[in-house]
Amino acid sequence: MCCRKTGTLSIPGVYVGLLDKVPFGAAMNKGLTMRMGQTHMQRYLRPLLEKIESGAIDPSFVITHRLPLDEAPNAYKTFRDKQDGCIKVVLKP
Repeated sequence: MCCRKTGTLSIPGVYVGLLDKVPFGAAMNKGLTMRMGQTHMQRYLRPLLEKIESGAIDPSFVITHRLPLDEAPNAYKTFRDKQDGCIKVVLKP
């Protein structure tokens, strides 16, 4: 709904299941291009890691939870159920 006319909707990531409540008519009427697929993680991993290590970027703002490894099952449930403002969990062994 927020994409401009003739814009491109880009959907990188991993998805399972069926989509629901997608305003397909609005996308069609706007003439949107949809591009999607698995994220090319191997292509971007090294340059991103180098930027993190050099301090050029700091991704820590997305970390909402830091938990011990034995809390992993609960952490996955919290993330899956979108509870407690969970965006990214870092597990510490």
